[in-house]
Amino acid sequence: MRQRRKRGSSRPRQLGIIVAAVALVGVGGWFAGSQMQSPADAAAAHQAPKAGPVTAAVERRSLTASVVAQGSVEFASPQSLLLAGPVGPPDGGSGASGSTDDVVQRVTKAPVAGSEVKEGDVLMQVSGRPVLVLRGSVPMYRTLGPGTSGDDVKQLEQALARLGFNSGGTTGNYGQGDATAVSRLYRSKGFHAQEPGVTDKQQLGTLEAAVTSAQQAMLAARNPGSGSGGSGGGTGGESGRLQLKAAQQQLDAADAALLAFQAGYGTKVPAGEVVFLPDLPARLDKVSVKIGDTPSGPVGTVTSSKVVVQAVVPSNDAKLLHKGMTAQVEPPDGKKVEGELVALGGDVPKNDAGNGENPAGTSGGGGDDASAPVPVQISVPSGELTKNANGSAKVTIKVGASDGDVLTVPVAALHTSADGQAKVQVLRGSKVVDVAVKAGLSAEGQVEITPSGDALKEGDQVVVGQ
Repeated sequence: MRQRRKRGSSRPRQLGIIVAAVALVGVGGWFAGSQMQSPADAAAAHQAPKAGPVTAAVERRSLTASVVAQGSVEFASPQSLLLAGPVGPPDGGSGASGSTDDVVQRVTKAPVAGSEVKEGDVLMQVSGRPVLVLRGSVPMYRTLGPGTSGDDVKQLEQALARLGFNSGGTTGNYGQGDATAVSRLYRSKGFHAQEPGVTDKQQLGTLEAAVTSAQQAMLAARNPGSGSGGSGGGTGGESGRLQLKAAQQQLDAADAALLAFQAGYGTKVPAGEVVFLPDLPARLDKVSVKIGDTPSGPVGTVTSSKVVVQAVVPSNDAKLLHKGMTAQVEPPDGKKVEGELVALGGDVPKNDAGNGENPAGTSGGGGDDASAPVPVQISVPSGELTKNANGSAKVTIKVGASDGDVLTVPVAALHTSADGQAKVQVLRGSKVVDVAVKAGLSAEGQVEITPSGDALKEGDQVVVGQ
């Protein structure tokens, strides 16, 4: 009896297990079915959402439009140094003819790069002779001495006066006062000026003797003696007149030769012994010769002691610039210096000491190419940026600014309708509406806009793309 009860009580339990298993299989099937997708359902699930407009917020801010360029900090006014001719003989004498063309001249003391050159300084020595630096805009191109005149003589006289060697005036005619002043200048530098040499002195003596001889012949022709005892016969009288005429001609020729020689006789300044520079003091930037070289080409380059900033900008940007604009210069050390735009395009001085290119390494700008570089030059206060010379600097030139804070949108948000009206598209809920605006200053990727009334306000979303 007990065994029968056990078998009967297990049947409900088995039934419960079967029901649970069936339920579990059903749930599993439902779950598996819910995770399964048809190919069409899978493609639909991975399809990109419907495209909508790309927007940006309307901002209220100030705008500043600037032209920005990378420039170089350079010493101003570079100029090549050239000797205009040979120097005088080592002893200061003029030698046989006053010419040293047949003598190979060599540098005996070279210039020193980086040094300051002042008026009256000895720049270098060639064959033991000094090369003096004087201020003047007319370049040295000839030997200056007795008988010469012109603007170069006048600026020599002016330089002598500034150095304390007054020649008695600035007439532009080289006279004895100039010769004396030149001699004093040379002595103050430890040299002798070019004085007449032995040959010149001998030539002067010969010409003076010729004049004396002609004068004696003239005197003899006028007083032929008392041998005839009277006025002489007709033939003798005619002969005397011919002798007198010949003597006069001989005297005139001797006088003319002496005067011509004396006109160039005296203390001279050889063409190679002076270099005129328009601005002094100057900085000796580069030296191109060394001891032993022949100074036949450029011997160096001088610059102003003041620095400028050279840069180039695209020609479209250059149209926004003009002389007198304020520029901010920022070298790599972060120090900001305020400068001024002093030259633009063809007004930028050419590099007289370079390879024919414009400053900042450009061969010129302009034309119809909007990307063609246009050189600009920025001046900075004296003493500023000197330590940054030969380095780079960022140049920022402000060309416009908004009147305080204004509404701005990205440039991409602005478009023009067929009637020429500037508009922006504004997102209103799910709709996009056109709003007419007036465009203003553009800078930094933003453009100033003025809507009609309250059609647009800060924070509104404008369409910048799809």
